[in-house]
Amino acid sequence: MLRIENIRKTFNPRTINEKVALNGVDLVLNDGEFVTVIGSNGAGKSTLLNAIAGVWLVDEGKIFIDDIDVTKLSEDKRAKYIGRVFQDPMMGTAADMWIEENLALAHRRGLKRGLRQGINNSERETFKLLLKEFDLGLEDRLSTKVGLLSGGQRQALTLIMATLQRPKLLLLDEHTAALDPKTAAKVLDVTEKIVRKSGLTTFMVTHNMKDAIIHGDRLLMLNNGKIILDIKGEEKKKLTVESLLEKFEQASGEEFSNDAAILG
Repeated sequence: MLRIENIRKTFNPRTINEKVALNGVDLVLNDGEFVTVIGSNGAGKSTLLNAIAGVWLVDEGKIFIDDIDVTKLSEDKRAKYIGRVFQDPMMGTAADMWIEENLALAHRRGLKRGLRQGINNSERETFKLLLKEFDLGLEDRLSTKVGLLSGGQRQALTLIMATLQRPKLLLLDEHTAALDPKTAAKVLDVTEKIVRKSGLTTFMVTHNMKDAIIHGDRLLMLNNGKIILDIKGEEKKKLTVESLLEKFEQASGEEFSNDAAILG
């Protein structure tokens, strides 16, 4: 569902501030695979996600989504293939619109009509059932403005909106980093339910090693713009933070430098 071939990205080339962010990355994600991505600050994980999303174009290499070459497509043109949830809970929803209006816009994504025809009872019942299933306390608050929700409620709503039309690829950009630990755990549980239920191909960047180990089928670790670890199957199930740190040091020849990622 996602194929990346030898992509490279350098910021501020040929200047004193030159930074090689991606250095020949190759990656294949199969349909329905849930991958978590970890790395120290500056390792390239967010750059890789943004390159996939089209926030900036890569200097070299190719990116394919479902065998469609999107390498030169702008961010807005790639959006029809991608669902994305950002780190900031304020992004991805319209604060001044009701919950049901936000869901209706996501539900009608790609169609040529807005909300002028109104939200019908069938749509409203679908939204209620969906919200109730994920235990957000929002199924009876469809006419509440989204701006009044907590960060966790809003992030979970954004997740539902990003996946209503089953995107070819779901990008999660440290989507629990701005939440308190209890709320973050709740949103991750919702994430797991949505991804598993819909069989979504998912690329989740996280700053937390424990979350990267617990969630997903496969774990990637980046360092200096390269994927240095790719762990899946039984090996991933047996991972601990300590064993992951050991593998990182063996692969990179250096110590992992981000205490926040280690301590969660």
